[in-house]
Order: sequence, then C-alpha cells, then structure tokens
Amino acid sequence: MSELAHPSNLSGTAARRPAFSLTSREVVPVLLVAPLVVYMVVLYALPVVAMLLRSVNEPTWSLDHFRELLDDSVFLNTLVNTLYTAAIVSVGTLVLGYPVALALVRTRKLAPLILVIILLPFWTSVLVRSYAWMVLLGRHGLINEALMASGLIDRPLRILNTSLATYIGMIHILLPYMILPIANALRQIDPSLARAAAGLGSPPWRTFLQITLPLSVPGVAAGGLLVFVLSLGFYITPAMLGGPRDITLSMLIAIQVDQLNWAYAACLSAVLLATALVVIAVFRRLPGIGNAFKMSAR
Repeated sequence: MSELAHPSNLSGTAARRPAFSLTSREVVPVLLVAPLVVYMVVLYALPVVAMLLRSVNEPTWSLDHFRELLDDSVFLNTLVNTLYTAAIVSVGTLVLGYPVALALVRTRKLAPLILVIILLPFWTSVLVRSYAWMVLLGRHGLINEALMASGLIDRPLRILNTSLATYIGMIHILLPYMILPIANALRQIDPSLARAAAGLGSPPWRTFLQITLPLSVPGVAAGGLLVFVLSLGFYITPAMLGGPRDITLSMLIAIQVDQLNWAYAACLSAVLLATALVVIAVFRRLPGIGNAFKMSAR
C-alpha cells in the first residue's frame, strides 16, 4: 500500500481541510442568489419585522392589541368574511379554470390563442380591470341594459357593490393563477395511460375520473394555494366592487392606517400574515398534495 493511501495520512488530510470550505461550483450559485437575498432582506424582511415589532411595542411591550382582537366583533366578522371570500374565489377559479387548462393541453392548434386569452389580464392593471367590472355590473351598466333590452327584467338588478360582484371580479383576475399550474400538471401525464384505458374499453368520462383527475391533483393543489393566499390580501377589487358588508382584512388594515392607528394596523397585518402561513402549512401536509410544492434536486 502506498504512503498516500495509508489511513493515517487520509485522516490527517481530512483534519486539515476546513469544515465549511466551498468549491467553485458551490460558490457560483451563492453569488447568483446573493443579490436577490439582499433585496428581499432589505426591502421585505426588515419592513415586515418592523411591522411585527410595532404590533407589540406600542405604546409599551405587551400583547394587549392581540388580546383585544379576541373581543372585537368587527375583526372576527372581517376575518370570517375574508376566509369565506378566498374559499369561494378558489372554488370558482377551479370550476372555470380546469376545463380551460384541459383545452389548453389537448387542443394543440388553438393552444397559442387560448394561452393569449389566459395571459391577457396580466397586460392590464388590476385597477383598470376593476373599473371595467364597475361599468359592466353597474345599475345602468352593459349587463343590466342588455337584460332590460331583451325583456328578461323590468328594472335594473343590484349587482354592483355586492358579494357577487366581488367574487366575479376576483375570479376574473386570479383565474390565470389556477389555470397555469393545472395545465402544467396535465402536460406531465403520460398520454399512453389514456390510450391504454380506451383500449381496455373505458369510456372517456371514466378515464378522466380515474386517471386524468387524480394525476392532476398536484396542479389543482398548487393553483388552489396560489389563489387562496392571494385572495386573503386582495384590497382594490373588494373595495371597488363590494358593499359595506364585504369588508376584508386588507380593507380593515387600510382603514386603521388612514386613522393613523399604526399599532392596531400592524396587529391586523400580523394576523393576516400568520393566516397565510397557516394555510400554506396545512396545504403542504395534506396527503398526496405536499409533493406538489417540492422541487426536484436533479
């Protein structure tokens, strides 16, 4: 055995090697990620920490603001309404988005056109789209005028400034966040599975229920999580389309900021952040869904 290969020499070499040394291959990814990390820490993490501290240190260090929330009926009703609105919007985007995702994957010739229609909302401001829904859903908007012209109604319906208007506007804005993850999951399904099922005599609806739908659950979970979490913090659309009974947690925070009640607004913001983190944690622990949020190491 050569002298270099002797176990004592190997152990000495390993002992002299720094414990946390990085190779050039490991340094490059760190340098690439460093600007983003600095950006997120300075412009996001530090302001969030300052907000959380303000919720417990004004006027003195205590949890009085959080204790007051438990007895605040306005906060409790607003929190329930926010969660309910997020759930309705998530279900609505799933019902409308799943068939569109299926058409996007299975219709190759029309796929570019469908993709443009899906991404078209991203090219317009949320404020402009909310104003457009105000024009459509107003008392003298296009929908009421069309219904009255067709003789279906005698007087205008009250659609604007209702929960229905809020759901419609939010579903329209958040629909791409549901469609694209589902379409990505559907693309990863092996087409030979459907052909094998058809060859064995399975009708299309049974093939969909037993093969396509179960294999697309990760995409549904990812899209549902995106839509639900984004719905929790929505402000512009509920404020413009909703009514006085449709106040969300983000709207309540804005009201407190306008009143310069910074400590209470920070407390509400902390609750909103904690709610979003809890929802994410619950989604990741659901059986068969947690894998949708894991990245491959390859």
